[in-house]
Amino acid sequence: MTWLITGGAGYIGSHVVKSMTGAGERVVVLDDLSSGDPARVPAGVPLERGSVLDRPFLDRVLRDHAVRGIVHLAAKKAVGESVERPLLYYRENVSGLQVLLEAAAGAGVDRFVFSSSASVYGTPDTELVTEDTPCAPLSPYGETKVAGEWMVRSVGRAHGMATACLRYFNVAGTAAPALADTGVFNLVPMVFERLDAGLPPLIFGDDYATPDGTCVRDYIHVDDLADAHLATARRLTELAAAGDFRDLTLNIGRGEGVSVREMIDLIREVTGRTVEPEVVARRPGDPAKVVACAERSAAELGWKARHDVRSMIASAWRAHTGSAVQPTE
Repeated sequence: MTWLITGGAGYIGSHVVKSMTGAGERVVVLDDLSSGDPARVPAGVPLERGSVLDRPFLDRVLRDHAVRGIVHLAAKKAVGESVERPLLYYRENVSGLQVLLEAAAGAGVDRFVFSSSASVYGTPDTELVTEDTPCAPLSPYGETKVAGEWMVRSVGRAHGMATACLRYFNVAGTAAPALADTGVFNLVPMVFERLDAGLPPLIFGDDYATPDGTCVRDYIHVDDLADAHLATARRLTELAAAGDFRDLTLNIGRGEGVSVREMIDLIREVTGRTVEPEVVARRPGDPAKVVACAERSAAELGWKARHDVRSMIASAWRAHTGSAVQPTE
């Protein structure tokens, strides 16, 4: 059987492709290449260029590659942009998922992994966020992820699919230079870009109700996240084979909070760049603190994150500069 990985030429998607193919899974990548890079797709892995909004295209891809499982990562994901362009996010993230699920149900797909986000929680009033913490997203991006989870679970129950919604926390690092994060909205590459230009890293607000006033996040290495997808895919395969079409909802994080200021200080230490950060206005839609409880994913998948934050930064910096900085596990 074949797994379809949508968004598989992107930063996270390419790591998922690497993890799954390395474990012997057969995959095909679907990507519209609006932000993905075809060079990230390994030789021998088919790349189908197109949109999840295109139903005839999806029907052909699912049929031609005998797809039985889908890992859906293709989405718009910038929180601030979603506030400014909510209709774009609802079309790409919600309508696109609807069309994909319709095609999946029609093709008899019986496993579906959905890329969700910790943004579904908003600003939770709890030290560690569990999967049972109420969802109260602060942005249209977060809203699209909540709506996506609803659709995935409902379609799974109605059409006999084993499904999983993986709520990612903050992703960083890289497994290889060619797969590095080039996104301008993620903290680590954003800081690198400022340092390269000789400019101070930006802290978006220092008046949050946190120990140092800056946002606190749970960072996870993209390699660990990719391995979580592999573990999920194999778990759903077990469930589908047993006719157990349950839905899983799992946090994918480390359970350790790191503030933005602490993260920038560590980046400065790893890179040797001593430019002091500059505090600017808050970004819309940013919650003060979100840290995962990852006990359920460990119990359900037998998975646990292996890399620490320094390792994430060091791997990203090596990819960015070709330096010889070594990670600390």
